[in-house]
Amino acid sequence: MALRVVRLDGSAVADLWDGNGKGVYGMGFSPVAGDARLLVQHERRGHPEPLIWDPVAGTEHEIVVDLPGELSADWFPDASALLICHSHEARDELYRYELGTGDLTRIATPRGVIAGATARPDGTVEYSWTSAAEPPVIRSTSGATVLSPPGPPAPPSVPVEDVWVDGPGGKIHALVSRPAAGTPADGPYPTVFDIHGGPTAQDTDAFSPVGAAWIDHGFAVVRVNYRGSTGYGSAWRDAIEGRVGFTELEDIKAVREWAVSSGLADPTRMVLTGGSWGGYLVLLGLGTQPDDWTVGIASVPVADYVAAYEDAMEALRAFDRSLFGGSPTEVPERYQASSPITYVERVTAPVLILAGENDPRCPIRQIDNYLARLAELGKSYEIYRYDAGHGSLVVEERIRQMAAEISFAGKHAI
Repeated sequence: MALRVVRLDGSAVADLWDGNGKGVYGMGFSPVAGDARLLVQHERRGHPEPLIWDPVAGTEHEIVVDLPGELSADWFPDASALLICHSHEARDELYRYELGTGDLTRIATPRGVIAGATARPDGTVEYSWTSAAEPPVIRSTSGATVLSPPGPPAPPSVPVEDVWVDGPGGKIHALVSRPAAGTPADGPYPTVFDIHGGPTAQDTDAFSPVGAAWIDHGFAVVRVNYRGSTGYGSAWRDAIEGRVGFTELEDIKAVREWAVSSGLADPTRMVLTGGSWGGYLVLLGLGTQPDDWTVGIASVPVADYVAAYEDAMEALRAFDRSLFGGSPTEVPERYQASSPITYVERVTAPVLILAGENDPRCPIRQIDNYLARLAELGKSYEIYRYDAGHGSLVVEERIRQMAAEISFAGKHAI
């Protein structure tokens, strides 16, 4: 990514680009009238950090703080300080950074995930906070609760455990949730590997109603921040380029082996599930690791990569070209190697696929191609179609989908 600042007539003021493989992202202009400075996130030292760029004066001011992990930032209302969000190992902290002195002061927040934060004119900070055990709420550093979701409060879930597993590319961070105390068994449990999408995203210590539903039905839940995830530096995020799908599945397999050897997971009751890129990894995993998974549940997945490329939005085609090193015409062998439909004959687990009829990201035709091959080969599968796009925003529909997933897993993994 590069940045260009333009005038109101559309003419360019200045560009900022750090070269191939190092993105820059705009985070907001100064809130002070007449101040042209733009807060930017860069990757010059291998992980996201903030800098202040004045496109009119042509100056840059890198904000260097001694914290591990990744940093994003926002302005305080008078632009004298920055509100820095420090993300490290799936959790967040807030800091105030004084631009005049460089002083860094921790802002007290509970352990968990901060989905957004803003500084108020009186100096307080309001922030959206959650943890795996607690549903989200908007709090203030004044001690007040600013906003809670309407309706009856969501019941709490269980806290997550951090697990670090040796993998082929380094330590893999996984988040593990066990059924609450008092369940019939203490393990090994039927276990859900819930694979996040993106791939440039990460699982965090945040409340997940999907995870809570699996846990309430007696499943352990494992979420893996495989190579390709954000949150662990640029090199970790970009490690999947040129070897799409297999890099991520190597990390997932390493965590699966830990889950079995540690006594957490019953190897005969293993559910691989995920949506979008996670759904793609589910289908690729069922075909390339058929002995590892009892059930596969893929929501809005990439199933036939060449057909998906042909029907997808151009922005996603460009993303695919960056991952594979070209288009399916230019590097056909890479797309074939990384496409789930290539391995459909090897699938042994029953498969549930959930698909939106109007999905612009993972179009329906390529899913239909995969389903047709499953049918030709006599594989065990079910399809759940719904009239929406890349997922549904209708709460009742999402509940129906979750019920279908739990029911399907229950038939085959419990």
